[in-house]
Amino acid sequence: MAPSSRFTAPDELTATGAVVDHLPASTRRYVGSPSIAVLPDGGYVMSHDIFGPGSSNDTSVVLRSADRGATWEPIAKVRGQWWSSLFWHDGALYLFGASRRYGNTVIRRSQDGGVTWTEPVDHATGVLLQDGEFHCAPGPVVLHDGRLWRAMEDAGGPGGWGHHFRAFMMSAPAAADLLQAANWISSNRIGRDPDWMQGRFGGWLEGNAVVAPSGNVVNVLRVDVPPGPEQAAIVQVSADGLIASFDPDRGFVPFPGGAKKFTIRYDRVSGQYWSLTNPVTADQRHEKPGKVRNTLALICSADLRHWEQRAVVLQHPDVDYHGFQYVDWLFEGEDLLVASRTAFDDGLGGAHNQHDANFLTFHRIEAFRQAG
Repeated sequence: MAPSSRFTAPDELTATGAVVDHLPASTRRYVGSPSIAVLPDGGYVMSHDIFGPGSSNDTSVVLRSADRGATWEPIAKVRGQWWSSLFWHDGALYLFGASRRYGNTVIRRSQDGGVTWTEPVDHATGVLLQDGEFHCAPGPVVLHDGRLWRAMEDAGGPGGWGHHFRAFMMSAPAAADLLQAANWISSNRIGRDPDWMQGRFGGWLEGNAVVAPSGNVVNVLRVDVPPGPEQAAIVQVSADGLIASFDPDRGFVPFPGGAKKFTIRYDRVSGQYWSLTNPVTADQRHEKPGKVRNTLALICSADLRHWEQRAVVLQHPDVDYHGFQYVDWLFEGEDLLVASRTAFDDGLGGAHNQHDANFLTFHRIEAFRQAG
């Protein structure tokens, strides 16, 4: 069950897993938004954006491994791409996210495995939405009923961070040109109601497009609810993708790690939904749930409503300067391929804090279905 600990990196770096990229805290540039894809030739590709006061808040880096994740090399730096998901579809690699921090919704295509990318300049070349300040995380792009589905938010609601996020779903025919804005539709945008959860609801963000047991696509979102217990929110989406709705009496579900970003994917082999999350352990219940990122746990569910922790995958005792967070991952046979935004020791003073990560790391979780 132990993740791979093999890595190649300078300066006696001590992060767990294979080091994909490293930004010393002294640069005031931090690793954000990891995403991972597997190419038909067996190569692995990862992306991450760069945030922090030393950054331009609009650039992503793409890296590739030809040896199953043991070593990595940068292959592209993409300006105007942020908070983005990597995915392979119909013979091409895509990056789908925002153009910058709270920018437009944009998508790019690469025909050479991530080395070169199309440039979104208008609605015919990848600029999908321009009517707001858009937000997302590297969530799943799901193929279902002949359409691709992707959860998004905008910051069009009242109030500051958390309060202002409005959740919606985008979709397009799978056979369509994904760079054409006219091929995409969006649901209505649902904002925060301050009365939900007895007035404790702080907001929702970083949703997941997931096919529910009912057969419909739903949006499962991270929930800001200080203090805990942690929960997720399940927003219903109509079959045509145009109507999103939320029932606060049934839509909130207990979810370990729900106050931080997570990725949910369905596994046909086990008949389970799986995720890797940052739960709050018993000795950390005095901490703000969104801060606690130093434990990475494997959880699963048969119905998206009742979740079981199967294993602790990574853990460090310190909550202030260590984190394995914003994890994106994929199935590969019996294993999970994991991309982590990791705050860890590096011989150079370590991370700025648990949130401002100094590493992108790769981990392989072997025989994950047998965990627990």
